[in-house]
Amino acid sequence: MRIPKTKIAIISQTLGGGGVERFAGLLSFILNNLGFEVHNIILDEPQDYCYSGALLNLGSLPQHKNTLKRKFHKMMAMKRYLDNCGITAIIDNRTRSPLIREWFTRQVFGSREVYYMIHNYKLDNYLPKNGLLAKWLYKDAEKLICVSKAIEDEVKAKYHFKNTITIYNPINLSPKMVDDIVVFPEKYILYFGRFDEKAKNFTLMLEAFAISEIFKRGYFLLLMGEGADLDFIKSQISQRNLADYVKITPYQKNPFGVVKKSRYTILTSHFEGFPMAITESLAVGTPVIAVDCNSGPREIIVDGQNGLLIENYNATAFARAMNRLIDDEDLYQLCKSNAPKSVAHLSIEAISEKWKEVLLNKNHAV
Repeated sequence: MRIPKTKIAIISQTLGGGGVERFAGLLSFILNNLGFEVHNIILDEPQDYCYSGALLNLGSLPQHKNTLKRKFHKMMAMKRYLDNCGITAIIDNRTRSPLIREWFTRQVFGSREVYYMIHNYKLDNYLPKNGLLAKWLYKDAEKLICVSKAIEDEVKAKYHFKNTITIYNPINLSPKMVDDIVVFPEKYILYFGRFDEKAKNFTLMLEAFAISEIFKRGYFLLLMGEGADLDFIKSQISQRNLADYVKITPYQKNPFGVVKKSRYTILTSHFEGFPMAITESLAVGTPVIAVDCNSGPREIIVDGQNGLLIENYNATAFARAMNRLIDDEDLYQLCKSNAPKSVAHLSIEAISEKWKEVLLNKNHAV
């Protein structure tokens, strides 16, 4: 007798725009390969990233002018879909903050197993500040899945949950993805990701780049991405007289040829989760310079071995690091050669085993 597949829904805000969304698409392939029937549910456009399984795009439904009505109709459409498709488990990949909205969403989920992702050290985006309310809201959760150990430690310290676990974001790159030919300035350093000043701190990035003056030696700063703060970034570039030295290009579905060709990639965030831009850069052999923000970089970068880890909010120190990975060729080659093996434990095969263990060996206790 054939045993029916377990039906799992991955719920995300979108399938386009940043690392969290890219993770959702990749997770759908992981779960499909593990033998689950996968359903992707997104609340809004766009859907740029590849995914496996069925898709319900709630952003494509007729939109009501009234915000509350629009959200209510989306939730009701989601409930019908979950019921009609016989979904038995949910992985909630969204940010979750308004208490009333999340209580209502929990009613839509019903008695299904629910696994809540926490992608960022800024816990206010995922859990209520009040510990008692958090316990009440997530008392029936199968697991709170954190993408870094620093996040899990913070969740435990603040909320005393017992049903937490860390599963790192996986890397899934094929040789063809990496070898795609791209045409950009001959020498450049790279940032790739969302254009979000509140999270990514482009002010620090551009200040450090200006101080470094590596552009006088022919190195461009290439910014590859999209986001609401594009105009802010352009204004900062103009104010610092960097217009001739900073190039901006839209995010690419396959950025890895661009990443591989860069001298190194950079990250100057206020806060993170487990930044895929760092792990993917290292996977293709490109060193990283990152600030030591919460959380993620210090769990990936070994200073002086696969990149440089710099005190946050110190533009001068970051500028020195930018020059160091250009001037010190021995250090650069060491970091470059160490980069791929430093993230080997994040292979799709290794992370798939973690998900298999969590989904098939349930232990729920808040």
